[in-house]
Amino acid sequence: MHFALDGRRVFAGTGGRDHEPALPGIVLVHGAGMDHSVFALQARALAHHGRNVLALDLPGHGRSEGPALGGVTAMAEWVLRAAAACGMECLRVAGHSMGALVALEAAARGGARIEALALLGFVPEMRVHPDLLAAARAGSHTTLELMTSWSLSARAQLGANPAPGMWLSGAALRLLERADPASLAADLAACDAYRDAGVAAAQIRCPTLLLLGGEDRMTPASRAQAFAGRFADVRITVLPEVGHMMTAEDPVATLAAMRAIL
Repeated sequence: MHFALDGRRVFAGTGGRDHEPALPGIVLVHGAGMDHSVFALQARALAHHGRNVLALDLPGHGRSEGPALGGVTAMAEWVLRAAAACGMECLRVAGHSMGALVALEAAARGGARIEALALLGFVPEMRVHPDLLAAARAGSHTTLELMTSWSLSARAQLGANPAPGMWLSGAALRLLERADPASLAADLAACDAYRDAGVAAAQIRCPTLLLLGGEDRMTPASRAQAFAGRFADVRITVLPEVGHMMTAEDPVATLAAMRAIL
């Protein structure tokens, strides 16, 4: 569905159901250079089981008008305002990769509005190598190739998928190729600059899930596990043979973990 915020057109996936603010609300936040489609399977399942789902395209991503926002804090504030604009006063939030940082910050700022939080592919600091930042700012295709390679486990890159014909590397690369290069560069810079995870976690009282990939090379599970004690109410689920793009690599296990908290 489309709606307006700050005078710009915003798109959000609703999992194939009409937007119903009276139902329990779930907001899903994608990662750098991505869009709402990374949650396509999970959004549909949640929406068809009694949840009002808003899988947002952040500004400058997917079908939402730009420009991209300049930092994690700005994105978090925007997510809260987007949810409110759609009549979702109380909500549960899930974010993947950069979206996990945004969801974390939104939960800290949302207070009692946030009933539960799921952080997928999360580490408290997502530093980006200066060479990769420079390549992204130059619009180099190498940036997309490196991100695709690092996002998937070795098993997934060999084609291991329960759905016949699914080429995960190709799908991930094509999704990044659709992105506005300026938006991707802004996203990576926002990830690199964010240093407030500890402050944010200390303010969160709702149940929190860390959903991690055992073969994640971009956001290693060990770094998230070491940080977990900062949350008041946390549970950790590690998908052993899964890389960073867990929503595609193992959509069923990802959904099961998300449903347990959302």
